[in-house]
Amino acid sequence: MRFRFKAFAWHLFGSASALSMTLCFLYLGWYHWPGWYLANMPAVLAIMVGVDVVLGPLLTFIIADPGKTRRVLARDLGCIVLVQLVAFTYGTITLWNGRPLYYAFSVNCLSVVQAQDLEHGSTASARNAALAPHWYSLPRWIWAPLPNDSDEARKIVQSAVQGGYDVTARPGYFRPWASGAAELRGQLKRVDDIKFFSLKEKELLKARMTVMGLAPDRADAIPLTGRKRPLLAVFDPSNLRLLAYIEPN
Repeated sequence: MRFRFKAFAWHLFGSASALSMTLCFLYLGWYHWPGWYLANMPAVLAIMVGVDVVLGPLLTFIIADPGKTRRVLARDLGCIVLVQLVAFTYGTITLWNGRPLYYAFSVNCLSVVQAQDLEHGSTASARNAALAPHWYSLPRWIWAPLPNDSDEARKIVQSAVQGGYDVTARPGYFRPWASGAAELRGQLKRVDDIKFFSLKEKELLKARMTVMGLAPDRADAIPLTGRKRPLLAVFDPSNLRLLAYIEPN
């Protein structure tokens, strides 16, 4: 039994260390709040933890029989590690492809733009090449206005409605965050006037704003959308300094 516990402990330590370092790297670089919430990655994390930290070491505990020959034991452990590596690779690739690259203001809301959301082969134009996405890009706040050309804008809207790429998926249209300050200020609303939340959610948001010392009846908020329920982003209207993200549930 001592041999089994020793094998279990070493396997658990190795698996947990590898997973922790990977998650720490991704979280500090791309998924820090509110990225992890908006990208809705807990399901992927659950698979990685279940296979790499729970199932793998547990199977090692079961098959680690000191009576086995080294060859047989190595074969059994190799099969377990192989399954772990497949799950670990799948999870890491999924997290990498889903990493937040932009927080975009467009039309009437903010939204997180993940790497997998960008139009395939999309690039930024020469005039805003600094906002082009690269593999090493960290999350940036940008303004993604619809083009001035009405026909072009209509095509983008139709594409988005039909499940295609919206303007927030096309870096060629991105502009510096400061360029959209006036537009953003004009879209700030009172919680009660924001249509992205239910009545129950609005009451909860207003209660949380009050606790935080923010005025619920002030036009200073805008929804921040992603793959989960939107957050409420609260700004100081005078200088557009971000004051808080508030969960509606």
